[in-house]
Amino acid sequence: MNFQEENAFEIAAKIEQRPCAILPIGAVEAHGPHLPLGTDNFLAERLARRLAERTDSFVLPTLPYGQVWSLQNFPGSINVSNEALIQMLYDIGESLVRQGFRIFVMLNGHLGNAPALKDAARLLYRDYPELKVYYFFYPGSKEAIEKVRETPSSHASYFHACELETSYMLYLAGEYVDMTKAINDIPTIDLEADCTPTPWEEFTSTAVLGDATLATKEKGEQIIETTLRTMTTMIENAKKRILSGKEQ
Repeated sequence: MNFQEENAFEIAAKIEQRPCAILPIGAVEAHGPHLPLGTDNFLAERLARRLAERTDSFVLPTLPYGQVWSLQNFPGSINVSNEALIQMLYDIGESLVRQGFRIFVMLNGHLGNAPALKDAARLLYRDYPELKVYYFFYPGSKEAIEKVRETPSSHASYFHACELETSYMLYLAGEYVDMTKAINDIPTIDLEADCTPTPWEEFTSTAVLGDATLATKEKGEQIIETTLRTMTTMIENAKKRILSGKEQ
């Protein structure tokens, strides 16, 4: 259900029946020549809708800006600080608790947001332990990725505008993908990049970290459906505990 389409006279009763709120969180940043600046927003939003349908949850309006320090110097990128993001997420979570929600899902479409989401979740856990907070970034997808990926990852953690992310977009928001402009650009990322602040322009001029030409809708479907099942199971289990009175 779309939270912002509800009205103040009916929402309280609906929250009692649907204790979970899903917040899509993305970013605005360079994604090569074939994907739009709002790729992370489109992915988070479309994924949130599907998750909400499977779990009978509310989808909150998308938080469209993220921490994109690594790509902030590329054309089109808009960066916000970790501190600003943490405070925004904490305030949203606090409001949700006051409205009666018991589960807060931060559904992340941008890896750079991960530290802020984790810190915000810990602060909410400290102050509102009755609120179950999840920070999701494609959980449970590792095995599915290993099955469909045709090229090795350019980095242990990063994937960006590559075979994987382009496949996700083809499955979830294919109308925004121009595969005629997809490129193969696999940079060499030195270990030092994990040990000192390293703007991405030091190892890529395109913001593409892999072979986007190998992306397919079918690859995206296998990975996305796997992570949807994983997230659905976690939320449904949390709802059962809440509704059974095991979590007060």
